[in-house]
Amino acid sequence: MYAAPEGKVHLTRHEQVFLITMRGEMDHDDVEEVEAAWTAADEAASPMTAVDLSRVTFADSMLLNALLEARRRHEADGRELVLIGPLHSAVLRLLDVSGTLDHFRIVSTGPSPAS
Repeated sequence: MYAAPEGKVHLTRHEQVFLITMRGEMDHDDVEEVEAAWTAADEAASPMTAVDLSRVTFADSMLLNALLEARRRHEADGRELVLIGPLHSAVLRLLDVSGTLDHFRIVSTGPSPAS
């Protein structure tokens, strides 16, 4: 397992699933940490990458672009990408307004976080 001590992104490798857990506000300042997570997921080449966004309270186009690019790479490699929620209203709004909500498989682990 790899986890940055102070970071917003934590990585856990399971037998069949590579888990990326993000928390807080994800914006352009976090691009290096997010890119490192995708690189690690690609190197692991697990059948599934799950991205837990249930603790993300804000996301901008940096995260949206990273998710879309990861989705493209996963599909090309025959791997599955799943987003884990419930999604905060700000994240849900980003996916909805951008017209990309239906591009992702989203699974929920419980009640929606406070908006």
